[in-house]
Amino acid sequence: MIIKGNIVDILKKTIFKGEVEVENGKILEIRKSNHNNENYILPGFIDAHIHIESSMLVPSEFAKIAVTHGTVATVSDPHEIANVLGVKGVDFMIENGKKVPLKFNFGAPSCVPATSFESAGATINGDDIKLMMENPDIKYLAEMMNYPGVLFEDAEVLEKIQHAKNNNKPIDGHAPGLRGKDATKYIAAGISTDHECFSFDEAKEKLAKGMKVIIREGSAAKNFEALIDLLPENYQNMMFCSDDKHPDDLLLGHINQLCERAVAKGIDVFKVLQAACINPVKHYNLNVGLLQKEDFADFIVVDNLTNFSVLKTYINGELVAKNGESFVKHVDFEVLNNFNTDKKKIEDFRFESSARKIRVIEALDGELVTNQIEADTLIENGNLVSNTTTDILKMAVVNRYKNDTPAIAFIKNFGLKEGAIASSVGHDSHNIIAVGVSDEAICKAVNLIIENRGGVCAVSNTEEKIVALPIAGIMSDKSAKEIGKQYATLDKMAKQMGSKLRAPYMSLSFMALLVIPSLKLSDKGLFNGDTFEFTSLEV
Repeated sequence: MIIKGNIVDILKKTIFKGEVEVENGKILEIRKSNHNNENYILPGFIDAHIHIESSMLVPSEFAKIAVTHGTVATVSDPHEIANVLGVKGVDFMIENGKKVPLKFNFGAPSCVPATSFESAGATINGDDIKLMMENPDIKYLAEMMNYPGVLFEDAEVLEKIQHAKNNNKPIDGHAPGLRGKDATKYIAAGISTDHECFSFDEAKEKLAKGMKVIIREGSAAKNFEALIDLLPENYQNMMFCSDDKHPDDLLLGHINQLCERAVAKGIDVFKVLQAACINPVKHYNLNVGLLQKEDFADFIVVDNLTNFSVLKTYINGELVAKNGESFVKHVDFEVLNNFNTDKKKIEDFRFESSARKIRVIEALDGELVTNQIEADTLIENGNLVSNTTTDILKMAVVNRYKNDTPAIAFIKNFGLKEGAIASSVGHDSHNIIAVGVSDEAICKAVNLIIENRGGVCAVSNTEEKIVALPIAGIMSDKSAKEIGKQYATLDKMAKQMGSKLRAPYMSLSFMALLVIPSLKLSDKGLFNGDTFEFTSLEV
């Protein structure tokens, strides 16, 4: 097989008219040749950090869409399913991913459960990590979000890090806002990347201290604009990732979109492509071709180097997508889950109080971090209730692994004027999380999730809608197009109910993410992410 076009050699920073000869899945030869083909041939795009589960798709269905955008590989952290099903969940992701051409590179989740302040469905201990690090299918130790454990030299945390070092596998970081001496100590422990930088200065400092910074642009967390100006001088030590990508967004694009935006800012195309195509392969030692002789034939054909419209995607020499059509076939898979709670009653969501002020989570659009603010209470019959006038809405997190009393808090900026929204995608432990204008609406939404053993839903004054997620309560058994359409409808409904957030369900899913400051809610109570301890709702 011979493919002709303008060949983009990123490593040598040259473009020339030529042809690529492929045999048995590898590049036999790359040579100059005269022809009239004006398309460009370049290495495929790589998402340097993603939770496939966030797309609500199993890996094989994710692959169908990703290849149409020129993605040939991912560096995937199966942290979400691991928090539900443990090592069994990681094995599911690896085996399902092997059934399709896209090159999934899974890590061993380092923090399951993420903290001791929430209820997860499983535990992955040091012995589990040892076995996983010895597995050639595991490429790295996934994000070490327990940075306090690193700083305070927690024995189990250090044991997990050592197992990665013993197997010469990279260790991913997760330390939003960590600066100064603490950042230095965190990096010195062997942690080599961070995708959580949300300011220019933070990322600049971490780069200067030897860390590789991954520019994240997902469905909820968007740090591209804050960090992209660092790329021209640091392109050898930066990568692109989505981290969390909801299905409707995935249908529109992937890493190709970030390349388009970076080039539009006037950044040298070779530097952009180094971050998008080369650096992940080098850092994680991936079996992914870089458009060099004897490499795996993993490359894409695009019509230009401005918007990177993908015409063809090849993986191991196989044409897997052409002009937006995916040739990745459907594969059958087992439906696994862990959902063991009964339906709730309205009174379960009462919070008896006479307090005049409460601590409130302030959600920030497009950010995982939140603020802690104080607000006046609204009390009816001794019960703290939502106040739609001030947009201080009641929020609940319900343990989905056993019957327990829901945890209650209040949140600002969701903007709902009626009903409630709920989800069993609730990072990190994936308990049920809900926000609503009344206890009745919250209860109805939570029970809709329980009835379906997982999903995302909206309940208004007149209708109920749910996208069922029967696989671990976080993924669908449907295709991306089906689930993307359903999710887009649900997203629209939440916004019609008053939400002004760009991605209300993605934002909702992170309101139980305790390891990201400042104020969050777990199934065990309101949590201060700055001090890493529980705090009271009442002031």
